[in-house]
Amino acid sequence: MIEDKIKQTFATFSKQPISRIEKLPQSGSNRQYFRVFTDNEKTFIATVNNNEKENKTFIYFTLHFRKLNLPVPDIYAVSDDSLTYIQEDLGNESLSGMLEKYGHTDEVYAMFQKSLKQLARLQIEGHKGINYDMSLTAREFGKQAILSDLLYFKYYFLDTLELPYDKQALINEFEALAVFLTQTRYKYFMFRDFQSRNIMIKNDEVFFIDYQGGMNGALQYDVASLLWQAKANLSDEWKASLLDYYIDEINSILETPVDKDIFVNQYKGYVLIRLLQVLGAYGFRGLFERKAHFLTSIPLALKNLRWFVTNRSLGIELPEFEKMLRIIVDDKIVQRFSPPQANETTPLVIEVNSFSYKKGIPKDTSDNGGGFVFDCRGILNPGRIDEYKTLSGMDKPVQDFLEQHTSMNKFLNSVFDLVDISVENYLSRDFHHLQINFGCTGGQHRSVFAAAQTARHLRNKYKVNVVLNHTNEANWVKGLSH
Repeated sequence: MIEDKIKQTFATFSKQPISRIEKLPQSGSNRQYFRVFTDNEKTFIATVNNNEKENKTFIYFTLHFRKLNLPVPDIYAVSDDSLTYIQEDLGNESLSGMLEKYGHTDEVYAMFQKSLKQLARLQIEGHKGINYDMSLTAREFGKQAILSDLLYFKYYFLDTLELPYDKQALINEFEALAVFLTQTRYKYFMFRDFQSRNIMIKNDEVFFIDYQGGMNGALQYDVASLLWQAKANLSDEWKASLLDYYIDEINSILETPVDKDIFVNQYKGYVLIRLLQVLGAYGFRGLFERKAHFLTSIPLALKNLRWFVTNRSLGIELPEFEKMLRIIVDDKIVQRFSPPQANETTPLVIEVNSFSYKKGIPKDTSDNGGGFVFDCRGILNPGRIDEYKTLSGMDKPVQDFLEQHTSMNKFLNSVFDLVDISVENYLSRDFHHLQINFGCTGGQHRSVFAAAQTARHLRNKYKVNVVLNHTNEANWVKGLSH
């Protein structure tokens, strides 16, 4: 049904036949992205999102920015219900990926400069004539929006730690900080989620995506978001020099240059707000929605916050708030969210198998026995559908089906919760072997996908030695091409 909707929307602006549609990895949001290939190999991005208001906000902002020649993707078609739209394909390379690939090189630094130069344009030039009534949440990042971010941090991260503190004193100080930050003179378009993952690189130029959360707000917030992104791990020297570069860029656009001392002092406050908002988001996505990727990001965010708490002064007295910040960046709290990591001398080997119940559960040849057997037959079977019969759980069409049309993701989240308990215990006790088995009817689709995803999860989280086996591969139903 999703692919049919994409094809219908695509057909409203192009008669070029679609050769295939590939689902792209999903991040923190509920939006689904697909790459659409045409017969002439030209590609487009299709977005499917049931949040109509969010879509309309993104589309409005995009059309507004395109008129001003700002670096955002073009939008070619929108479905009648506004739940599907087709946009320009900006490729696969992001600033985040470039940083991960090359590290903190001169080339990457130059790309950060390009990003900040274009950010200044988007914020100041994009502000002209924009209708903030179209904003997704609040029109302005004012006192209530700042308080909302602070409470988001409180409820979804701080309160989960179950630490004693004076709740009323903390709320009062939240309000004092919010008032302090709303006194900024420099309010323009605020991107709201300006991070390296949302900066695409195409033909050596930068383009921006995912600005649907934008509103009227302080210039400092977005530059704080980019320079203090935990995973970017920028040095203090890079942060300082890039901030100076950004201030020079906004001053080249503004009619009246900013007062640098005032600007930087309030910038520090927005750095803190952004760091806490990110922790709240990681807590919500990781602790409540149980998405493993976000849980692994919490230690990085806490270490980032620790550096700020140790080295920066806000210029406003907040005793209860500062006391709580120092507690949550303590090694004991960071360690609580830091999974044990295997090293070269770690003896543990985890054997992950897929199998067919027709052939029986794999035997454990180790001397300890035990482990896990998970039955995947409660998941809708793609092997019953003709187009997937000769494929396996290693093929992308089957993976997309299991992720989009079944309860596989929910199933795996529960599996990870159980398995992680044993893995962490085994690592602490220098155990040598753990077997994890996934079975389904034919050992070809559901169990293969579940086993592969579990192996990936364990390698990423614990850096442990994982041996993956698809025990029924010799009996898979295969087409002529195989």
